[in-house]
Amino acid sequence: MPKTGVILKPGREKSLLQYHPWVFSGAIDQVPSSVQDGEVVDLYSARGTFLARGYYNSRSQIAVRALTFSEEEKIDAEFFRRRIQKAYQYRHIHLGLRDTEAYRLINSEGDYLPGLIVDKYGKFLVVQILTLGMEKLKDLWLPTLMASVDFQGIYERSDLSVRKLEGLPERAGPLAGEVPDQILIEEDGVQFWVDVKKGQKTGFFLDQRVNRRIVGLHGRHRVCLNAFGYTGGFALHLLKNGARQVLHLDASSAGNTLAVHNAEANGVASRLSIDTADAFERLRDYLAQKRTFDLIVLDPPAFAKGLGALRRAARGYKDLNLLAFKLLDPGGVLATFSCSQHIDAKLFRQIIWEASVDARREARILQTLQASPDHAVNLNFPEGEYLKGLLLVMEN
Repeated sequence: MPKTGVILKPGREKSLLQYHPWVFSGAIDQVPSSVQDGEVVDLYSARGTFLARGYYNSRSQIAVRALTFSEEEKIDAEFFRRRIQKAYQYRHIHLGLRDTEAYRLINSEGDYLPGLIVDKYGKFLVVQILTLGMEKLKDLWLPTLMASVDFQGIYERSDLSVRKLEGLPERAGPLAGEVPDQILIEEDGVQFWVDVKKGQKTGFFLDQRVNRRIVGLHGRHRVCLNAFGYTGGFALHLLKNGARQVLHLDASSAGNTLAVHNAEANGVASRLSIDTADAFERLRDYLAQKRTFDLIVLDPPAFAKGLGALRRAARGYKDLNLLAFKLLDPGGVLATFSCSQHIDAKLFRQIIWEASVDARREARILQTLQASPDHAVNLNFPEGEYLKGLLLVMEN
């Protein structure tokens, strides 16, 4: 066994045998004193059987993230070339994204590259490095990425609080070439200006791309409310599909300003109104004013950042959807989402059902919704399936 071998406690190898890439610190029995945080290590069962190869970090609850389950596969530049090529082929061959300007190119564990996210906006790439191990392997994967993808500039948006858990500072800045502050993209005939340097996530919620198309088709002749609207993703699709009016509600003045800019770019600004306010408070105000809508989109940020916040998050989702049910006209449509990883699809559906019962509303499910397929999900890593949604129609 090499000196970098990490040995698990007896009986703790099951998840690795099922190709799950995470090893929690409590499953580890021995770590050689020579192993440094961020270093690539081999993982062995208590009986000395090779299980996986990944990177180690003593400061993280997830002590090892597996990169490969093959003892013969080295973690070198060729390894990353294969992984990046597979990620690219998955999107262009299996998903047919050749004509799509903006999509996720590498989705961390979903593309067997834990800790690395790469989003493509036209000729520009935006990168997020989430873990110490992927940070230390940067000299291997970054040149390979640059050689594999046609680009004009790469910008890093590793300004994420999750990096603190890895012992890393938040960081943002150019990695290669020049990247403008805002990039114009087109999505299903709708144009968006994306703030890749200061916007949320990497500038745009690419995971909702398919859902924006689906929800937009229900907008014709309707008066709509787009709550937690950010830069107008759902609002613009609704308007381009013939919505009579869309009220865009978000607490961020910067996001609302860009939403107006996007509406102007698409020639629909006259049918978009902006309300800069907290969504929970404003929905209660609308209810007191006896306002109603034909269609409501609820796309809030994650309420549950960890298991400890699950109960509070469930209450938040229920309260939010209860208000929405009360604000919808009969025959109205509700598109409601949760991006909280710790609230699975079954629990989310139960929460929405409870809200409908309390609101004394009956609804049918038009469609269940999930992240766009470019946000690849590894079958052995269900945690990657974080976004879930329901498209409902009110029956009373």
